[in-house]
Formats: sequence, structure tokens, C-alpha cells
Amino acid sequence: MARKDYYMSISKIAKLAGVSTATVSKILNGKDQAISEKTRQKVLKIVESEGYIPNAIAKSLKIKNTKTIGLIVPDVMNLFFSELARGVEDSADRLGYSVILCNTDNNSDKEKKYLQVLQSKRVDGIIISAVESNKNICFSNCITPIVLMDRDIETDKPVGRIKVDNIGCTYDATTHLLSKGCTNIGFISSDTTNVLSRDRLKGYIKALEDNNMPYIEAAVYLKDYSIETGYLGAKKLLDNNKIDGICCGNDLIAIGAIKALKEKGIHVPKHVKVIGLDDIFISSYFDPPLTTIKQPIYGMGHEAVNLLIDMIEKKETNLLRVLNHRLVERMST
Repeated sequence: MARKDYYMSISKIAKLAGVSTATVSKILNGKDQAISEKTRQKVLKIVESEGYIPNAIAKSLKIKNTKTIGLIVPDVMNLFFSELARGVEDSADRLGYSVILCNTDNNSDKEKKYLQVLQSKRVDGIIISAVESNKNICFSNCITPIVLMDRDIETDKPVGRIKVDNIGCTYDATTHLLSKGCTNIGFISSDTTNVLSRDRLKGYIKALEDNNMPYIEAAVYLKDYSIETGYLGAKKLLDNNKIDGICCGNDLIAIGAIKALKEKGIHVPKHVKVIGLDDIFISSYFDPPLTTIKQPIYGMGHEAVNLLIDMIEKKETNLLRVLNHRLVERMST
């Protein structure tokens, strides 16, 4: 019925314009190079006056794509994923694609459900930042191209990957604290159930080792990438250690840590220096403005779309793209 409605609409426009349905179809699909501008404008004027909107499903059956991309993120309230989603949406729009956003609340069951839903909607491809606790993920039932973003987990089939050097990020963050004179640096981050979290811990440990500093397990607190983790983690580290610096697994953790330090009357950065990771929008407006390792968050979304489109169009391409990070020094160190 959908296909019938689609062609009936074109037929009506053709009749009003006094042209063939083939001519109308070519104009609506941008394949009107051989059609006169006068005819083109006449058809478009009727299209506008009639309020014609093509049936997307019927059209997709004809041209074998829907020009839509699915985006799955674990927490859309997290400013990191909000900026990531904006990068995806802006880039997709420039390339003529729409985006369906799905939020999993870091729930594996919801993630599986959304993978099924997006395929039922006939999306052309899927960009996913997997649930934080995932060690691996099954894509064997997915027939659409997939790009993993900000996660480096095991999959059962080849997928595109957009990532940064997470070992390098926390290595540079810890080295920066050492360069500022810190001699007892704590580390607060997510637990090490996935590669991303493990790599961030490895970077911290490697920086200590390369600078002949001891690794003290009691100076490490691991839970998840949240403000609460930073708040609780800083309190625990302060109880067990005389820390003078804290390397945080992301900016939200750093914000929570600074709150805990302030409540105990500890000045940042005079008494304890704090560095985050991500450079989310609010970091430069926090008190004190947060020193952080900047990931190109918006750029990750942009690159994910570019890679996915290459995969959709079956272009020869490198499925792994590693983006650069850099130190952004502000007032918290």
C-alpha cells in the first residue's frame, strides 16, 4: 500500500504539471540534469503547493537505502556523549543523512534491543558507543555496517573503529602532574572491565614507572565515569594517602574530585592539583577551570560518520582511525 501511495502522489503532481511521472521522479530524486529549468521549477512549485512528502519506506524499497544512520550511546546526559552526538548529527546532515538517537542507560539489554530496532527501521548503518561494562559484543546478526566509537572491545565480525590513544592520554596527564612538582599522585577512573579503562590505568602506571615513582594500589580508586566516582574516590584517597595530585579518567570524575577537596578545605591547585580527560564543554567554566587532556569529541563524531559512509558505499578504507589528543592547561594544576 505504501508503494501505491508513493506513486499516486507522483501521478497527481505529473497530471497537474502536464508532464510524465518519470519526469517528476527524476526531479524529486535530483536526476534532472536533462530536464529544462522551466519544467523543473513548475514541478517544484506544485510539489510545494501540494505539500508533497514522499513515503520514506516506499522510497527506500525503490532505491535500497533510507539515508538514515542509527546512533547508540550509553548516556546522552553525559556531556561527552552529547557533544559526540552533535558531531555525528551535523556531519550526517551535511551528507544528506538523518540520525536516529538511542540511549541505553549503560544497559546491555537495551543496547541489544536498539540494535534490533534500528535494523528493523532499515537504517543504512549504525554508530555505537557500547555499554561501559561490555568486554565484547555480538554483531553477527547485524547486516548493516557498524562503527564503534570511543570503545575498543572485542567483536565477532569486522567493524569500523574511532578511538584515541588512551594509554597516551593518561600517560601525558600523569606526566603533567609530575612536571608541576607532584610526588604522590592518585588515580580515579572507571573499573578495568573494558580495554578503554584498562588502557587509562596502564598509562598512569607507565608514567609513574618511567619517572621512577612507585605505584601504590591504595592511591587508586576505580568505579565508573561519573561525578560521584570522583567525589567518593577523592574522599577515600584523602583518608589513606597524602596525595598532592589526582589524575582522573574523565572530566566528570575530576569535577567530583574537586568538590570533595573543596569540602575538606583543600585548595586546588595550591594543595592538590587535579587533571581530567575529555575537555567537555563545562570544563573551561568550572571553578577552578579544569586542566584536561582534550579528546576531539566533536571530531570523533565527524570521523565516525565519514568512516560509516565509506563502509556503506563499500569504499576501500582503513577501518581503524586513531585521533590525536592534547593537553589543555587551565587553573586546576
